Amino acid sequence: MQLVIVESPTKSRTLKGFLGPGYDVQASFGHVRDLPKNELAIDIENNFAPKYVIMPKARKTISFLKEKIKKNKDVILATDQDREGEAIAWHLSFALGLKNPQRIVFHEITKTAIEEALKNPRGIDINLVDAQQARRILDRLVGYKLSPFLWKKVARGLSAGRVQSVAVRLVVEKQREIDNFKPEEYWTIEAEFNPSTGSGQETFVATLNKIDDKIISKLEIKTKIDADNIIDDLDDAEYKIKNIEQKEVKKYPFPPFTTSTLQQEASRKLKMSAKQTMLFAQQLYESGLITYMRTDSLNLATQAVFKIRNLINKDFGKKYLPEKPIFYKTKSKSAQEAHEAIRPTFPDKNPDSIKKNLDDHQYRLYKLIWARTIACQMGSAIFNSTAVDIETSKSNNNHIYELRANGNVMKFDGFLKVWPTQTEDRILPELKKNEVLKLIKLVPGQHFTQPPFPYTEATLIKALEESGIGRPSTYAPTLDTIQKRNYVMRKIRYLHPTDIGIVVNDLLVEHFPEIVDIEFTAKMENDLDKIAEGKTKWVPVIKSFYAPFAKNLEEKYKTIDKKEITEEKSDQICEKCGSAMIIKIGRFGKFLACSNFPKCKNTKSINASIGMKCPRCNTGDIIERRTKKGKIFYGCSNYPKCDFALWDRPTGENCPKCSSPLVKTRFNKVKCNNKECDFV
Repeated sequence: MQLVIVESPTKSRTLKGFLGPGYDVQASFGHVRDLPKNELAIDIENNFAPKYVIMPKARKTISFLKEKIKKNKDVILATDQDREGEAIAWHLSFALGLKNPQRIVFHEITKTAIEEALKNPRGIDINLVDAQQARRILDRLVGYKLSPFLWKKVARGLSAGRVQSVAVRLVVEKQREIDNFKPEEYWTIEAEFNPSTGSGQETFVATLNKIDDKIISKLEIKTKIDADNIIDDLDDAEYKIKNIEQKEVKKYPFPPFTTSTLQQEASRKLKMSAKQTMLFAQQLYESGLITYMRTDSLNLATQAVFKIRNLINKDFGKKYLPEKPIFYKTKSKSAQEAHEAIRPTFPDKNPDSIKKNLDDHQYRLYKLIWARTIACQMGSAIFNSTAVDIETSKSNNNHIYELRANGNVMKFDGFLKVWPTQTEDRILPELKKNEVLKLIKLVPGQHFTQPPFPYTEATLIKALEESGIGRPSTYAPTLDTIQKRNYVMRKIRYLHPTDIGIVVNDLLVEHFPEIVDIEFTAKMENDLDKIAEGKTKWVPVIKSFYAPFAKNLEEKYKTIDKKEITEEKSDQICEKCGSAMIIKIGRFGKFLACSNFPKCKNTKSINASIGMKCPRCNTGDIIERRTKKGKIFYGCSNYPKCDFALWDRPTGENCPKCSSPLVKTRFNKVKCNNKECDFV
């Protein structure tokens, strides 16, 4: 009998279905050893040697596995193939006292993949272990050294992280870009035409795009006066078709999913957080339905590609099948091409055929992965595109104006058959070169430039990936952590920095720039990759970071005054003792406190009104408030005299059915707050 150890019970059950009676498959339930929580547990003077202990929750599992080892001839470690999985295998070998354990890896949990892995066992890859260990030690040093500094200089209960701090910085800088944005006015001019040979019903619209053969920039027509002057010119002009350009345009299929693109698309289409996406993807992987879900590679196994092509030919027809298979290559230098992109292990398992075996979340995510994988091997969508240039005769001001009308019609849907995107046919009437057109009306349009959108989880993951920050296994935990720490909050879909997040970020940017520097953090990620590849050792990497960091930290303890960071003047007076009130920062944001503390302990919350009077007392304002745990709700400013409160943001309007307040949910739906009313 051979003992096979995997991480999870689900994976264990799936493997048992493929292996015969000669194998006993058991789960370690994740990591079994780690650094203890109540101490640094790193010997800085002795080459940063970590002090690992068996985790309390794993002690029973270790005892159970030791008993199993006594009854089995060989031990096979079959944890995941990434750095984290390699580290789990390494820790298991130490905790169980294994001398020469066999290590197998597979990218998909299928009978073929497992049998192939069993034929090719290997030892533990110490380079991958060192890379994971280096990341763990780096994060522990930053967290356990910098967090006490934040407690002393800002507020108790705060913590700092290496990758998380960069993510918070991106959110803060984006919010400041939005806050500092100044809209600019600009105008566009459209003209509606009727062909001279048409029936009178075939109107079409063209947009002014050139003056005297010079392309108009977006902000060139700045005011209504400018627009009116052009309108006056165009009113008297004759319009003739200068050129008609027709061509065939192809829209190519999207590549298969990597971890980051799956998280981005699941956020956009399924409204799943990164954490939820990885949870459900892990369940699908351990059930044997998809390949490994932590990957930055776009590579697909050749055998899988041909299975997908056979399915396309069978279910959609030969016209949807390109002549040759499509192979994708990622642009990321750090991508591991030996891995695969995320795909169904069996492409012929249509989502609807296995729906009864999945819960709703698993089904929707599997359907997304299946559709993207099939689409990536289908033919391009083809459009007939037409561009019509319309020129005016010289106007009273001796200017020549040129307008353009665009049209496109889908000729062949190709991959859009299974991966639909927003495409709209814009059909132009039949037109001829030099044809004189009849002007129906001119439509000037006033516009203002818009501020950038705040980050969503999807766009923040994309920004981190493009900057080289983090790796497939770190995106979801990073986003989850910065929200749990209350540095960032999610309103509807968008991420906004909290008061405490801004204060901590500004402190780190000014005094610990290397911690939040994007290029420095990206270089550190590259160093970890080099450790994983065996190109460098982990101790010098840690040492080069820690020495200047520790020296700077020691200096900042002496030079930074807490009051300069956490206190601001206010124009309010304490109603209890008459002293001035000051604005202070706490773990859950800013609040007013008496400057005569500790003699006077008067405090008041600072909450901006959302522009709505309390519907219960009609005197207080509805303000954004927080529970003791930091959860946001909306309540009356007259609390505790009036305890009116809502968990969803009120819109300021009442329900047309029952007159209760209407609220906007985190899914951006407006509904009645009255549970007995069904208005949505």
